Amino acid sequence: MSNEVIKFGKNLKKERLKKSLSQGDVARILGVHRTYISGLERGARNPSLITVQKVARALGVRVKNLIE
Repeated sequence: MSNEVIKFGKNLKKERLKKSLSQGDVARILGVHRTYISGLERGARNPSLITVQKVARALGVRVKNLIE
């Protein structure tokens, strides 16, 4: 995957851990399976812009925190 997707995954994990949330917690908030969150964090999945926005909202962070 591209560097941007990998960076998103690392930032997602960092923000998730800051909030003391499990992958399952985030998955439940978003209404997806835990393995989807795992795939995002590993950079194995390429999220849409809408997904990026939903993840940011679920974590209570700005989109730029996840993509920069």
